[in-house]
Amino acid sequence: MQTTIAIDAMGGDHGPSITIPAALKFLATSAHRRVIVVGKREVIEAELKKGEGGNVFRSDPARLRILEAAEVVGMDEDIRSAIRNKKNSSMRIAIDLVKSGEAHACVSAGNTGALMGTAKFVLKTLPGIDRPAICAALPTRDGVVYALDLGANAASTPEHLLQFAIMGAMLCTAVEGKQRPSVGLLNIGSEDIKGNESVKAAGQLLKASHLNFYGNVEGTDIYKGTTDVVVCDGFVGNVMLKTSEGMAKMMGDFLKAEYKNGFYSKLAALVSLPVIQRFRHRMDHRRYNGAALLGLKGVVVKSHGAADAVSFSHALDRAASEVEHGLLGLISAEIERLHADGLLGSHSKNEARDGATGESL
Repeated sequence: MQTTIAIDAMGGDHGPSITIPAALKFLATSAHRRVIVVGKREVIEAELKKGEGGNVFRSDPARLRILEAAEVVGMDEDIRSAIRNKKNSSMRIAIDLVKSGEAHACVSAGNTGALMGTAKFVLKTLPGIDRPAICAALPTRDGVVYALDLGANAASTPEHLLQFAIMGAMLCTAVEGKQRPSVGLLNIGSEDIKGNESVKAAGQLLKASHLNFYGNVEGTDIYKGTTDVVVCDGFVGNVMLKTSEGMAKMMGDFLKAEYKNGFYSKLAALVSLPVIQRFRHRMDHRRYNGAALLGLKGVVVKSHGAADAVSFSHALDRAASEVEHGLLGLISAEIERLHADGLLGSHSKNEARDGATGESL
C-alpha cells in the first residue's frame, strides 16, 4: 500500500527549514511512502537544494510533489479568520488534499486552533462522533500512555468522554497493536463516588461498554503507566500536559545547573555521561511528537510548533502508522457497536448544529 502524506510546509516556528528535511527523512524510511509538500514553491525548492535533498527530488519526483500555496496561517491567527480568509493557505490546501482523497493524511506544525477548526470544517466528524479530540502519546515507566482530550474541548458530556475513550483505545490498538488496551478515567480519586457528576456518569457508561475499562485513575497514574489510555476533558488535559512539560523542563534545568556547579560536579558529569545520555533518550520529547486529531473523516496530526526535523519526522511516521493500520475503520466499527447496544444516543442534532455553524464560516 502506498501512503501519501500532505505536509503543511509553512506551518510552525521554523517552516520549510524543518519540514523539508523531515519529509526527506520520512521518505527514506519506506519506498511506499509519498509526500505532497504544500507551501511557497520558491522557498521549498531552495530548501531542497541543500545537502542531498535536490538529488532525492530529481531522482524520484513522483514521491515528493510540491503544491503552491499563496498564503500562510499565522501561529497567533484567529480561528475564524483562518477558515474564512485563508482558503489558499498551506494548511487549508493540505487538509483539502485529504478531503479529495489525494492524500491519506495531513501533518502540520501550525496554529493548533486553526488546524482543528479548519480540519473539522473541511473533513467533518465521523458518524457517531460529536466532537474531535486531541490525543498524544506520553512516556511512562514502561512505554507510553495515550491521553485525550488535550485541549480541543474545554467542557465535555459523559457521552463525549465515552467517545474519546473509544477513539483513544482504537488509536492504541492501531499503533501499538494492543487488542484490548486498558482505559482509565482521570479523576480526583480512584473511588466511584469521587469526581463531578459528568465524570461519574462517564464512568458508568464506560463500565457498560465493551472497552477494557480499568476505572478511575489519578494524575500519578499517568506516568506510572497504570493504563494504556487516559481520558479527560480538554480543560483538565491541557492543564495536565502543560504542567508536565513545565516540570520536565525544570528538572532538566536543575540537572544541568548542578552538573555545572564546580570542577568536581563537571568531572562527575563526564563520568556519568552514558547514564545522562540514556536518560535524555528516554525523556526525549521528540520521540513522542505528533498529536492525533481524532474523530475526523481523515487522519490529521498536529506537530509541536517548535519541532525540529527529528520531531517533525516522528509526526509524519505517526500519521502514516494511523493510516496504514486502518484507524478510522476501527473507530467507526466500535462506535457502531456502542450505538447498537444503546450506549450512545443519536448525534444528528449535533451534526446539524455543527454543519450550520461550519457553513456560516
